[in-house]
Amino acid sequence: MKGYFDPRQLAHAPARELHNGDWVAYAESPDRALAIKRAVPDWEAPRDFGMAPLLAVHSQAYLDFLAGAHAAWLAAGRSGDAIGYAFPIVRRRPLTLDRIDAALGAYSYDAGTPVAAGTWDAAYWGAQCALAALDRLATGEDTSAFALCRPPGHHAGADYMGGYCYLNNAAIAAREAQRRGLGPVAILDIDYHHGNGTQDIFYRDPDVFFCSIHADPRTDYPFYWGHADESGEGAGVGTTLNLPLPRGTGIEDYAPALQSGLAAIVDWGARLLVVSFGADTFEGDPISHFKLRQADYAQLGASIAALDVPVLVIMEGGYAVDALGGNVAAFLRGLNAA
Repeated sequence: MKGYFDPRQLAHAPARELHNGDWVAYAESPDRALAIKRAVPDWEAPRDFGMAPLLAVHSQAYLDFLAGAHAAWLAAGRSGDAIGYAFPIVRRRPLTLDRIDAALGAYSYDAGTPVAAGTWDAAYWGAQCALAALDRLATGEDTSAFALCRPPGHHAGADYMGGYCYLNNAAIAAREAQRRGLGPVAILDIDYHHGNGTQDIFYRDPDVFFCSIHADPRTDYPFYWGHADESGEGAGVGTTLNLPLPRGTGIEDYAPALQSGLAAIVDWGARLLVVSFGADTFEGDPISHFKLRQADYAQLGASIAALDVPVLVIMEGGYAVDALGGNVAAFLRGLNAA
């Protein structure tokens, strides 16, 4: 299996985030990507697929904001990373507002997703990694490929950032797969946290099936999305499946949930599967509360491989840096061994 990564993704390095009322060190550090790179042997740099695939998912206004946010922050006389503090929870509508503070609030939903000097370049090249991995599958060179997307993406919506995510790499790859006629496309999100941005992007889309297995949002971020009764709207009714699980879940309960999700994907008739893979389901993860062990990731990978469709793995979360590389490598081994 070929992996894709670009060193420009390391340039995203915010100093801190606001968490539970305190400033804490930013959890989504460049060390995460370096740990994975050391553990997975076969890497290639992506080529540049340009802005068009990004615009198939994200609005032009949002991309313009993201590309210029840090420069606008500095131009306003600020220092450090750009972080919003006011968020429009009602009557959210397009407005032309000059202050960077206003734009940060308009295009984000939390105070834990700073825009640093290197954020745009890192996010852009992370998306290009997802597209390069998809391209490998599209050309028939392999039946699985891995995109080390950093920063992650599944919390980012069409016009907002959040949860350490700026561009939705899984959605960008899925839309491009649709454009290339590789569908039906299914997205399986197995990060600890619900992929609210991905769900939002495809919630009314009858042509992409989204399944997420995640911590119950009654107790865990992102709280407001990912509840079991969310199944799509309009033409997309029935194309979203949420399988929330309680804190403390281990492989004995996680594996049956995965089988339920995979059965739904088979029934959907997917010909391509995009996996938003988060290793923050690990028992030692510092910000999450499942109990999967490293050996369990090989089992998850093998179960997904049994679908016998091309699989594009997109890296999402995972914050136990010392174990992260081994956890990712175990998942990819299981995916390849089946």
